[in-house]
Amino acid sequence: MRFRKPIVALSAAGLLALAACGGGDGGSSNNGGEKVDRETLGNVGSGQDPEREGPVEIEGAQEGGIATVYTQVGLTTSIDPSDLYYTDTSAIGSGLLFRSLTQYDRDPETGQMVLIPDLATDLGTPNEDFTEWTFEIRDGVRWETGEEVTAEDVAYGIIRSMDNKTFPGGPGLYFSNPYFLGGDKYKGPFTSGTTEQEAVSVDGNKVIIKMSKPFPDFPYYGSFPAMGPIPEGEDDPDEYALRPMSTGPYKIKEYTPAKTLVLERNTEWDPATDPGRTQYPDGYEFKAGVQIDQIDQIMLGDKGEGQTSMTYEDISAQTYRTMQNEAPDRVVTGTSPCTYYYAPDYRKIKDIKIREALMWALPYNDLMVTGGYIPEVNAFPASQLMAPGVAGRVDIDLFGHGEFETDPDKAKQLLEESGNLGYEIKFPWRTDNDINTKSKDVLIKALEAAGFKATPVATTEAKFEGDIIDNPDSEVNVRSGMGWCQDWPSGSTWIPPVFQSVDIKELGQFGTNYAAFNEPEVDQKINEVFELPAEEQADAWGKLEEEIMTKYLPIIPYFHSGVVVAHGSKIQGYEIDNNLGMPAYKDIWISE
Repeated sequence: MRFRKPIVALSAAGLLALAACGGGDGGSSNNGGEKVDRETLGNVGSGQDPEREGPVEIEGAQEGGIATVYTQVGLTTSIDPSDLYYTDTSAIGSGLLFRSLTQYDRDPETGQMVLIPDLATDLGTPNEDFTEWTFEIRDGVRWETGEEVTAEDVAYGIIRSMDNKTFPGGPGLYFSNPYFLGGDKYKGPFTSGTTEQEAVSVDGNKVIIKMSKPFPDFPYYGSFPAMGPIPEGEDDPDEYALRPMSTGPYKIKEYTPAKTLVLERNTEWDPATDPGRTQYPDGYEFKAGVQIDQIDQIMLGDKGEGQTSMTYEDISAQTYRTMQNEAPDRVVTGTSPCTYYYAPDYRKIKDIKIREALMWALPYNDLMVTGGYIPEVNAFPASQLMAPGVAGRVDIDLFGHGEFETDPDKAKQLLEESGNLGYEIKFPWRTDNDINTKSKDVLIKALEAAGFKATPVATTEAKFEGDIIDNPDSEVNVRSGMGWCQDWPSGSTWIPPVFQSVDIKELGQFGTNYAAFNEPEVDQKINEVFELPAEEQADAWGKLEEEIMTKYLPIIPYFHSGVVVAHGSKIQGYEIDNNLGMPAYKDIWISE
C-alpha cells in the first residue's frame, strides 16, 4: 500500500489458520511515546475473528463533538473506493466511510489489528484449492440514501476494481487482475464498456469470486474499499472521485482535494450490522496543507479547537521530547509496516554503479535530523524493502553498506571508475513544504560532495503527485521520499507492487513501481513464486528480494518507519492501526 507521503511474518497458509478476538477499547491513549520494537514492524494484522458481530460499544464513550484532523501531506489523491491505495485515505475510507467484504479492528489487549467480517457475514468460504471464494452479504446495510446495499452492488464494486486504466493507482493492478479468473483479459467496465467477465457472479445474496490461481489470502484483500459496493450507473469516475457514496458511519459533507474533507453522521448506518465501527463524534474535519510546525504548536498548546484535534503526521523530535515530559498521555507511538526509499528511474539511470554511488552519497542522518525523525521511534535503518518481522525475510548485506552510512568518497570513486563523475541527479522539490525545502538543501550539498550534479525540480504539494510521482514524462530521474506499506503480512504485497514491471504506456503512469523497474527475468520469478504451494511462498519471496536488491539495486532504502503522533486532551481512544500506521478511527470519541 502506498504511503500518504510519496508516499505484508507468516505464510499465507499460516494466516488462514490463526484466529484472535478483540473489541473496542475505552479510555484515552496513553503509551507515553514508548519506543517501538523494530523487529516486529511487519508482523501485524494476522489475527482473525470470523464470528464477530455488532454493535460495538466502548465503555465510558460519549457522543458528540467534531474531531479535527491536521495533516501536512494528504487528501491529494482520489477518494474513490476503487482507487484507494494510500495509507491515509485508506484509513479514512475503511474506518469511517466505506464498508467492504471484511475489515480490520484493533484488539486492545494485544494492540494488533484483527480481521473480522464487515458486509459479509463471515470471512468467506473457499473451495478446496482456494480458487473460489463465496461471501454471503448481510441484510440491513444501507447506502446513505436509505437504499439497501445488494449483492449486485458489491459484485459491481469488485468488478470495477479491475479497470486499471481508469484506476491506475488502485490495488486492482496487483491483486484483482492477477488473481481473478480472466483478469489478464478483462479491462474493467469503463475501458471494456461491459461488466461481462468470468470472475465475479451473484447467487441470491451471495457473491462468488473465481480465481485464476490459488488465493488463500483473499479475506485480507477483502478489507480493501475496492472490495466493497459501488452503485452501478451512478459512478462516473471523474464525478464519483469527488463525492463517493457512503455505507459507513459517516458521509461526505464537503471535499476539496488537497485542502479539506468534512464528514458528518450517516443516519442510515445501522451499528447492529457493523462488527467493527462506532459513531461517537458528530463529525470529522480533515485539514490538509498545514505545516508541521503549526501542527506541533496546536498539539502542544491544547487550547480551544486544539483540545478536540489530532494529527496523523509524525510530530517533530523536539515536540516529542516536550510532550513526553509535559503531556505523555497525549503522545501515541506505534508500529508501521512501511519503508521509505529513493527510486532512481530505471529507464534513465541504467548503470548500477550510479545507483550504488547514490546509495553511498545520501546523507541519511542529516536528512533525518532535517525531517524531524526520531531514531528507534519512527525511523529504523533499512537495507531492503520488506520490513522486519515479515515471514521469510532475509537480512540483506547491501554492498557492505552500514546503517545510515554516508561515504561521499566511496560514491565519488564509483562514479569515477564507471565514467560517470558529474552525473546529474534531478529530484523533486515541493516549494510550499518547509521541511522538503530544507531537505532539498541538505541533499544538494551531499550529492555535490559525492561527485554528482544536483538539480532540484520545483513543484508544489498539490502538483507533486500528478506532475512528478505519477508522470512518466517528468524530467526527474530520482523520485525522493517514496514509500511502501504492506497490505497484509506477506511478501506478496511487497515484491510484486514495487518490483514487477507494468505497462507504463498503457496506464499512463507507473502504477506503484515508482522506479520504473523492468526486468523480464524478475517478472518471471515473481509469477513462479505465486504458483508455489502457499507454505513455500514466504521463503521464496525473501530469497527473491535478496536477489533483486543485490543484482539490480532498483531502489535505495532509507528507513523502516514507526509512528509518533499526538492529540488534544479531549480526544479519547486514539490508538494506531498498525497495519496502516494510521489512526484506528473506529475507536475514537470526544470527552466533554
